[in-house]
Amino acid sequence: MQKPASRRFGVSLSWHFLALLLFAGSLLFGSGSAKASWSVDPVLRKAEKRYGRSGPAKERLHAWHELLESGRQLGELQQLQAVNQMINGQVRFSDDSELWQRRDYWATPVETLAKGAGDCEDFALAKYFTLLQLGVAPNKLRITYARALELNQAHMVVTYYETPDAEPMVLDNLVDDILPASRRKDLALRYAFDAHGLYAMKDSALKRVGSTAELPFWQGLLARMEREGFVL
Repeated sequence: MQKPASRRFGVSLSWHFLALLLFAGSLLFGSGSAKASWSVDPVLRKAEKRYGRSGPAKERLHAWHELLESGRQLGELQQLQAVNQMINGQVRFSDDSELWQRRDYWATPVETLAKGAGDCEDFALAKYFTLLQLGVAPNKLRITYARALELNQAHMVVTYYETPDAEPMVLDNLVDDILPASRRKDLALRYAFDAHGLYAMKDSALKRVGSTAELPFWQGLLARMEREGFVL
């Protein structure tokens, strides 16, 4: 099911954007392949102090906690479906200028769920970190920069590779169904990112074109996540 146009987008087209994306990965995962190591309980305790012990923010964070607990028992494809459905259902689209009064702001999963709103990269980041915490191997996941062809707009999704040479499956806030890239005729996947580098997309295959870069802009994101209780 495709979302209305007003719920779709929120990223720029510049290489500066891609460099920022790369640096996020270098901060959060380093140069190795370690899995997510944070504990959800201290994160949620800090979130309660910040956003309150009742109300919509608490309910959304509680639903996220339940998913992190119950999702470990699911198969990997079921985990993808559960995470995509939960984030798409709990978060509405809002651009950064409206939500954060900034041109570009990358929210943590806690900020996105507490607000119940975010733009496309916030959807993607929340799904990405949640899947890592559920135990999906980092080398199966990419945050992927795309072009939404019908509206000629930039977009961000999560892609999942069951095997290194598999066709990627797309987790998106535009379309609730998780579909192979070849069935997403409305999207052109351009670049993908993981902890190891930047990859160009060609016919659903990845070709490494760069490595992670250090840009001080993202130190603010790291500091916010650490204050929230994430162990990075």
